[in-house]
Amino acid sequence: MPPITRREALKLASAASLTSLAPIAKNVRSTPRWEIFETTFEGPSTGNPFAEVTLTATFTLGHRAVSLEGFYDGAGQYRIRFMPDAEGSWYFTTQSNIPTLNGHTGAFLCTPPTSHGPVGVADTYHFAHADGTPFFPFGTTCYAWVHQPEKLQAETLATLKKSPFNKLRMCVFPKHYEYNHNEPTLFPFAGTPGHFDLTRPNPAFYAHLEQRLAGLRALHIEADLILFHPYDDPARWGFASMPPAADDAYLRYLLARLSCYRNLWWSVANEWDLMHSKKLADFDRFFHLIEQHDPHAHLRSIHHSGPIYDNSHPWVTHASLQVITFEKALEYRNAWHKPVCFDEIQYEGNLNKRWGNVSGDELTRRFWLCLIQGCYATHGETFLPEDATLDEATTPTIWWSHGGDLHGTSPAHIAFLQSLIQSPLTPSPDPYYLNATAFDTTGKPPRQILYFMDFHQPLWYEFPLPEGTYKAEALDIFAHTITPIPGTHSGKSRIRMPVKPYAALRFTRL
Repeated sequence: MPPITRREALKLASAASLTSLAPIAKNVRSTPRWEIFETTFEGPSTGNPFAEVTLTATFTLGHRAVSLEGFYDGAGQYRIRFMPDAEGSWYFTTQSNIPTLNGHTGAFLCTPPTSHGPVGVADTYHFAHADGTPFFPFGTTCYAWVHQPEKLQAETLATLKKSPFNKLRMCVFPKHYEYNHNEPTLFPFAGTPGHFDLTRPNPAFYAHLEQRLAGLRALHIEADLILFHPYDDPARWGFASMPPAADDAYLRYLLARLSCYRNLWWSVANEWDLMHSKKLADFDRFFHLIEQHDPHAHLRSIHHSGPIYDNSHPWVTHASLQVITFEKALEYRNAWHKPVCFDEIQYEGNLNKRWGNVSGDELTRRFWLCLIQGCYATHGETFLPEDATLDEATTPTIWWSHGGDLHGTSPAHIAFLQSLIQSPLTPSPDPYYLNATAFDTTGKPPRQILYFMDFHQPLWYEFPLPEGTYKAEALDIFAHTITPIPGTHSGKSRIRMPVKPYAALRFTRL
């Protein structure tokens, strides 16, 4: 059924507010701003409701109208979910090709928020919540954690609760890859491996996924949800090589169910260029579908293995990179004029793979190199247990894919770095030491400047400070100490250094 026009929506909402809603005005439901309003209707359960029934709703507030799709949740239940972004009295009207689902009206009151709201782009290169609160992503990676045993999933949430991480990269589809060979108990489609019905989503799977998204939301963690990935065996599942019609239907169903969650980011694909059954135009189409069917305009990115997707496209909100060429950070920012996330900078661990056995100190260093250049980084951990066999077909618990517990040293170091970040980072004019300045977003002189010497170890260094007077502190990024440097500093300030690698200083405007 084609969407109704804005004029028609306003007319229907006006009629609803004057008739069927009037008797229940005193008992109207309320939903805080940026939380989930949901309404449910009874409808047909015969045939294939997923493919044969259309259900949309138009929500109006004053002269504003927002249209979105509903979804079938099984057992004759149809649901519509909406995340209101403005306070006031919202009205809605349903449209459907089924008479019993068509023309329903209702209302709810959007009350003051209980959260900072969804995250979006701010100040070109950075992020902030909808209420203006800055958001600095310190991410981690648990690709297939929602496909593990329930006990392990609970352990993952408990670990995240005490970690510094506020963004989690995770997949919708299960993962068939090295050290990832277990069979999930739930799948996104009805049927069994080798016999999935790609026209019938599995409501139980999505209900479980929603439970995990809600668990992350309770911990104030953003879910960077990966919608497609190449880690599949066509003879086993085949989700990486579905036909275009199945891809599109899957996306629309997922968007109808999940876009109401304020803690969601859309990652169209992980290593999109390794999905050989799809072309570049397919990923462009996925972006456009998300733009069209996500009424809440969540963040959108796509991750690569080799060729980088053209992040200058207007439908890409930020870059998601798998590179360790941190010296190109400014080049990326200047080319795309968007936030840049180094989402895969290799992992702290002991795997028999080059990407999975860097030290905790090295991963910490890479976080610093990202942050001081005004970009953001994502952590990952790939430790095999000491008694692991040498057979890659085994499935030990590894954080990077399964979750569980953390064993490395980098999370504590990353937490220290996180504690230092007070405002978005903008690159300084001194690239030799890869230093960065944190500017106040009000346009005032910088309130804080971070210097990171990386592997250089000078006896002294002359720091070119902007206008103003500053106090200085020496930072030990591994011992997590902050030591005041005597006096105040302005202009070109010469300071004796500790003569060791990875020294860092913080200047704070007085």
